[in-house]
Amino acid sequence: MKKNIKTIFKFFLLLIVAGIIFITWANYSIKKNSSAFVSYSIADVPQTKTALLLGTGKTLSNGMPNAYFYNRIKAAVDLYKSGKIRYTIVSGDNSRKDYNEPEDMQTELIKNGVPQNRIFLDHAGFRTLDSVVRAKEIFSQTKLVIISQKFHNERAVFLAKQNGMDAFGYNAADVNKYTGLKTNVREYFAKAKAYWDRSLELNLNSVGIKF
Repeated sequence: MKKNIKTIFKFFLLLIVAGIIFITWANYSIKKNSSAFVSYSIADVPQTKTALLLGTGKTLSNGMPNAYFYNRIKAAVDLYKSGKIRYTIVSGDNSRKDYNEPEDMQTELIKNGVPQNRIFLDHAGFRTLDSVVRAKEIFSQTKLVIISQKFHNERAVFLAKQNGMDAFGYNAADVNKYTGLKTNVREYFAKAKAYWDRSLELNLNSVGIKF
């Protein structure tokens, strides 16, 4: 009995170690492959017809303003006013009556001088992958500047390129590490999932199964 327990314990320990190694590798790989295609400098951003602004909530759960939201708005406005982009797809979550990321972002963009006829709303951007794929499949865009914080842009650019798109990430200002700790931890696992999904897709496609 003790021997069986030890064997089971060793097995789960190996699984945990393998999981940690995979998560670490996935994050390293996505960051490395995306590093040349994300920047904080407008000068680095290629002239592009359309930007994809990734949604987030206007306020935090405690009712305070969400710095991620306002920093992304500023980045999108700066890009538009610099002439680097002409149109913006605002993609986010609209799953509840009282929660509408795309319309909240559209309102702020208009307040800051972006004409309404230059903004397109995607209310079904429930995940980063959804936002990226829908920009291509629904809005017919194959070249994009993606706007979000650096940690998010790395994954978004990776997903876009894996889906045959020419993508560059313009990084909005970061949020201090203490405030953004939960988001950054969640992103660590999100990158691993993105890498896993892509690996699974490639393996299934290789045997003739569409993912």
